[in-house]
Amino acid sequence: MAGQQFQYDDSGNTFFYFLTSFVGLIVIPATYYLWPRDQNAEQLRLKSLRRVHGRCLWYRLRLMKSQQSVVPTLKKAALLLGWALFIFLAYKVSTLDREYQEYNPWEVLNLDQSASVAEIKKQFRVLSLKFHPDKGGDEAMFMRITKAYKALTDEDARQIWENYGNPDGPGATRFGIALPGWIVDQKNSMLVLLVYGLAFMVILPVVVGTWWYRSIRYSGDQILINTTQLFMHFMYKTPNMNMKRLGMVLTAAFEFDPRSNKEAIIRPTDNVEVPQLIRELGSIINVKKKEPPFCYPYSLKARVLLLAQLARMDVSEDLEEDQRFVVRKCPALLQEMINVGCQLTMMANSRGGFHAPRLVSIENCMKLSQMSVQGLQEAKSPLLQLPHFEEEHLRYCISKKYKVRTLQDLVSLKDSDRRNMLRFLGEEKYDEVMGVLSSLPHITMETKLQVLDDEDSSNITAGSIVTVTVTLTRKKMCEVFEKEQVAPALPEDAAAAAAEESADAGKNKVKGWQNKSKVTKKAAKAKKKKLTKKKPLPQQQAKGDKPKQANGNVAGNDVAVKEEDEEASDKGSESDEGEGNKDTPSEREEESDKQSDAEMDQMGGDDEQEWKALQQSIQRRERALLETKSKVTHPVYSLYFPEEKQEWWWLYITDRRDQTLVSMPYHVCTLRDTEEVELKFPAPSKTGNYQYSVVLRSDSYMGLDQIKPLKLEVHEAKAMLDNHPQWDIPDTEEEEEPDDSDGIEESEEEEEDND
Repeated sequence: MAGQQFQYDDSGNTFFYFLTSFVGLIVIPATYYLWPRDQNAEQLRLKSLRRVHGRCLWYRLRLMKSQQSVVPTLKKAALLLGWALFIFLAYKVSTLDREYQEYNPWEVLNLDQSASVAEIKKQFRVLSLKFHPDKGGDEAMFMRITKAYKALTDEDARQIWENYGNPDGPGATRFGIALPGWIVDQKNSMLVLLVYGLAFMVILPVVVGTWWYRSIRYSGDQILINTTQLFMHFMYKTPNMNMKRLGMVLTAAFEFDPRSNKEAIIRPTDNVEVPQLIRELGSIINVKKKEPPFCYPYSLKARVLLLAQLARMDVSEDLEEDQRFVVRKCPALLQEMINVGCQLTMMANSRGGFHAPRLVSIENCMKLSQMSVQGLQEAKSPLLQLPHFEEEHLRYCISKKYKVRTLQDLVSLKDSDRRNMLRFLGEEKYDEVMGVLSSLPHITMETKLQVLDDEDSSNITAGSIVTVTVTLTRKKMCEVFEKEQVAPALPEDAAAAAAEESADAGKNKVKGWQNKSKVTKKAAKAKKKKLTKKKPLPQQQAKGDKPKQANGNVAGNDVAVKEEDEEASDKGSESDEGEGNKDTPSEREEESDKQSDAEMDQMGGDDEQEWKALQQSIQRRERALLETKSKVTHPVYSLYFPEEKQEWWWLYITDRRDQTLVSMPYHVCTLRDTEEVELKFPAPSKTGNYQYSVVLRSDSYMGLDQIKPLKLEVHEAKAMLDNHPQWDIPDTEEEEEPDDSDGIEESEEEEEDND
């Protein structure tokens, strides 16, 4: 009777199969994920960045790390050792004998399958004499020979062999366990039990518990939950947070506390070096603040190191390592603080009952991120982000001759003026400054205002969801000022006109310190003076109109007026003739039909364009959801930041009048060349005109922020129709049903009468 048999592998053959598979499942994925990438490619990338980023702190640290690191070598050695073990086990498995083979009586008797019965008997007789136990032969071999002889000569045994593969009939199904038999041997029971208990009752719970305890302490952005709660408490407590208070809250994060983060270190020398730095910083830092956790040693140390970074002060080697750790954590912590501020703003808008963080608090977080990356204080010039620029050099830039205060002012200068202004640098340093300036980003913004999923997407009604599609295009600064410098050659007349226009524009140019209203008044007065100088023409006085040229200026000679009058008279005569020819009503009807057809075609074309644009936007959004874009954009030029940072941006809409957020800040982390971002917000509940601002801020550079005005005209929402035409059921449909039934009854009565 067939059954099931479970047995361990006494020979150890199947255990090698299990071990080979287990090692392969570890080695193959580990090689894919852990094998060090091509070091030559990284070296080539660093070499390409050397011209611009050669003086950056992160670049020098990366070069030192790549030269001194032995981790890639250890990874390669461990993976090669794993592959050697895998190849050895595979070879061992390939050389193992097959333990389970199909029963073949011809092979047992050493005969061909074409042998006759006489040859089978003869061969059995020979082998029996050789392996018979009474003759001193092998008893097991004699039993196999006898079994094979019966399978080939006995009809019943042969039938069973052909049906079940064995003359003995269906046997028990055997299941082998790929573990050696010594594991279940009674002698080794205590050792095996000890190993199992250690692996599954000690090591596994410790590993899972450690992972779980660590994961519940951190948020999705790898920020401690306690830090997020700390930020929420102080942003709720202080809605209007200035830069000094913000620095105190930032450095109170639990990431800098050695009890919560093992990377943070409190050194014995801190008791001497930190007070010395406090004295050098002076009144910038408030040591007398006794509010916890600002008075704790870890918070005070982190705040001192951050302020020393912003002041570009030199510190000792031990403190320099701690300072790099603090500065490295700042951008991620400030991003978490912005997220917390946005959450509190949404809660205040939906629930009410407390004051939301002011716009200045959230924007101060963005500014502090720029300051920590560039190592500059808030009031410092953005020109100090460039190499070889010091405080004493700024007087050459802000002089009355050049008036260069920003990076854009420096770019817009002519090359000769720029060289003359920066002559203190020398030729080599000047080329390096221009190389860095050329690599800085220049972003252009294009905005499109619409209401999606509405019949009229351009009509903004009260309470509707407004979508502002912002298209960001990144170019290098060099592409901008090369276009400004390389201007096309103009004809003499056009060049003279352009010179006059530029002179007028130069007179009316708005200075940075001037009020716009004053400048506009001056420009208006200048225009009035020009108009009063020109004498009015008699034709113009008679008509009361002023014919203008294509460029918008009033015509200054009689010839042009005469020509226009002649053309107008010719057109008038032609129109009179046309009207006289079209006096018949049939022609007028044909003309009106053609105009209506043209209008319908135009409306149909507009609908098709709107439909195509809607489909394209839907497809673009679907692709954005499915695609995972890399957050590696462009490396930031930073002289004092300790690790390589990518260019990221914040994009949001504000109401400058009320100092509130209209849309939550969107962190643009994938802007390489062009990026399209959708900002959504509810339209105001009251009709009228609103003035908003679309703001783009860098999280790494100072002086590259942009603000673009956004005008919003809110109309009254359409009234809901109680009785829509599509829900009206005509009365004729209800009346038709009894008519049909009466007709059927009448036809049936007629058929009965005929019968």
